[in-house]
Amino acid sequence: MAIPYDKRTPHRFDVVGSFLRPAELRQARAAFEEGHLGQDELTHIEDAAIRELVAKEQAAGLGTITDGEFRRLTWHLDFMWGFAGIGHSKTKDGLPFHGEAAKIDDTYLTGSLAYKGHHPFVDHFRFVQDLEDANTVSKLTIPAPAQFLEQLAMPFALQNTRRYYADDQRLEDDLVACYQAFIQDVYDAGCRNLQFDDCSWGLLVDPHAEQFFGTDAAGIERTKERFLQVNNRVLDARPEGLTINTHVCRGNFHSTWACEGGYDDVAGTLFAREHVDNFFLEFDDDRSGGFEPLAQVADGKKVVLGLVTTKSAQLEDCGQVVARIHEAERYLPLERLCLSPQCGFASCEIGNKLSEEQQWAKVALVRSIAEEVWG
Repeated sequence: MAIPYDKRTPHRFDVVGSFLRPAELRQARAAFEEGHLGQDELTHIEDAAIRELVAKEQAAGLGTITDGEFRRLTWHLDFMWGFAGIGHSKTKDGLPFHGEAAKIDDTYLTGSLAYKGHHPFVDHFRFVQDLEDANTVSKLTIPAPAQFLEQLAMPFALQNTRRYYADDQRLEDDLVACYQAFIQDVYDAGCRNLQFDDCSWGLLVDPHAEQFFGTDAAGIERTKERFLQVNNRVLDARPEGLTINTHVCRGNFHSTWACEGGYDDVAGTLFAREHVDNFFLEFDDDRSGGFEPLAQVADGKKVVLGLVTTKSAQLEDCGQVVARIHEAERYLPLERLCLSPQCGFASCEIGNKLSEEQQWAKVALVRSIAEEVWG
């Protein structure tokens, strides 16, 4: 039996959003970076790859379609680059992940943040929206406001940020204004399902959080409140009828991870008080802790359990996944639970360590389990 389709997300059987880039697209991107391919030619190849991806999403039975983030180098930084006052350059050291450095561009302020009057992600959304059929609805994924703020406020970035913002409140005001302008534009283009991807909470629960943020336990509590408030200011201003869900994980780069820790220490802030509509939550291994924090999810909100990993090609045992869903049911009713992979398959262009065939086998597994559990 097929999972019922609804224009509101999430669906019982869902995905976070990113997919492995096909070889032709990666080759085109490399040629573009080397100056051997023009922007129009790259866009043509991106368009073709996205059309093929969406056809596969629809054939897989997904009710939600995305562009797989095929036009991006990373899940979050490309969005930031679309605003005035943001610059980036090739990194020398990268970000420390478990056993590997994530070689993504250093991204930083070059002036005051401002909306340019248009953002390329609006056009990216329109392209996918045009590919919807009677059984699918498009979703756009962007980094959460807290994720953007973290990029500018972490100890390694703060000295540069202070060149342009001596006052935290003015930085947050400008950031909120940028998000409000973008969200209104993409809403006017027809978007009704937006996803905030937010690793900031995963960083806050890590045992080394105080070291990461350069503070003490009291400072971590202040940071939680700061991240909550900047997210809620944007969420509270969203246009009527726009669903905004959030995805929380602990890093996803080339099948590696950045942080670990259960949701216990942020549940009272994130689950109980953030004004998102629903949560996509990583739960694929012990790094994510137990399901007990789900008891603090605010009334009426759904949780999409990320029980199927995108970091490994090995398929999970169906019975074990079903058992874990029923374990989560002890803390949140089954009708408020859904199922998805734990994260995207390619949060950055490099992608995770599995093949496209194995990727779609994971998606098929999620569907079959969801149909077994929810009918």
